[in-house]
Amino acid sequence: MLGMARKETGLREFGSLEVRVVGNDLEKAMKVLKRKLQRDGVFRRLKAKRSYEKPSERRRRKRRESERRQRINRLKRARYSRY
Repeated sequence: MLGMARKETGLREFGSLEVRVVGNDLEKAMKVLKRKLQRDGVFRRLKAKRSYEKPSERRRRKRRESERRQRINRLKRARYSRY
């Protein structure tokens, strides 16, 4: 059950999110952190948790996300299979 909970929440199993501040440049480090959080999907999950999502809506969203991932993967394979 613990593995499933991690998979659903998207928590990282190996390692953590780390940003190094070089030369007291906090602004740049904040930008890097924000970019990493966006790429990891943290903001999207927080936004989704703000309100209740009906089970039927959740299934539809999951299906749409899956279809989008499959479409992107097909496009990537098509792009690189030509060579």
